[in-house]
Amino acid sequence: MIRKQNFNVPGAKGRIITLDLTFEDSLKNAPIVIFAHGFKGFKDWGAHNLVAQYFAENGYRFLKFNFSHNGTTTDNPLEFKDLIAFSDNTFSIELDDLKAVIDFACGGSAMPSVKFVYLIGHSMGGGISIIKTAEDPRIKKLVTMASISSFRNLWPKEVEAQWRLRGIIYMPNKRTKQEMPLKSSLLDDLDKHAARLDILAKAAEIKQPWLIVQGDEDTSVLPTHAEELKAVQPNAELLIISGGDHTLGAVHPYLENSLPIPLLEFCDAAIGFFNK
Repeated sequence: MIRKQNFNVPGAKGRIITLDLTFEDSLKNAPIVIFAHGFKGFKDWGAHNLVAQYFAENGYRFLKFNFSHNGTTTDNPLEFKDLIAFSDNTFSIELDDLKAVIDFACGGSAMPSVKFVYLIGHSMGGGISIIKTAEDPRIKKLVTMASISSFRNLWPKEVEAQWRLRGIIYMPNKRTKQEMPLKSSLLDDLDKHAARLDILAKAAEIKQPWLIVQGDEDTSVLPTHAEELKAVQPNAELLIISGGDHTLGAVHPYLENSLPIPLLEFCDAAIGFFNK
């Protein structure tokens, strides 16, 4: 029987990280896959729960979480109710959060026997996962899905001057129609920690096996990002999914009972890669 457990762990700046672990009840010591969501995403977005179930059905425990400053709350995990927290987010905060999740998975009271994890990162979460994989040997293998190759690709470069001048910028959320605020402290973080937050430089440092997955119809993160990542890390494997958009066919809300074909192809490829 597939089960799910919910947890809360302390995240960056004292905020809570909400997590859930999906697993087959008879395989309580199965390997753990951690999933890091992307920009304006959350752990229960779209088909993420179906992905978790599919991994559990194929012999893995699947741990997904909300970054502490992603704008959701413990009371409203499916909505961006805390835009103050969202505005305060930085890439260094997300790296701290991911470390906290790995710490929880490796030797935490809920999973005391775990020594390593597999990591999946989507979009901006892919960039965060690349950096963390270069830093943390507890990550045994990495899979990125539609990963960015630079954090500065998340916005038009020409907006930075006004962003710094005003101290804040608003990113439209097409789905919710919200204007999502981001303080210029995000840019300050990039400037202050330029070496650590250089995704391509960190990609070149990765020693663990890595599968780069990219949809060929992704208009949010173009396939050139995957090509750039592969160029700096030739040992990585590259998989292009035909017909795959940025979320490989998933939308939010996702009302189907089965995975979209491109996302199913991704899951099978990731499971096969982890099984090697």
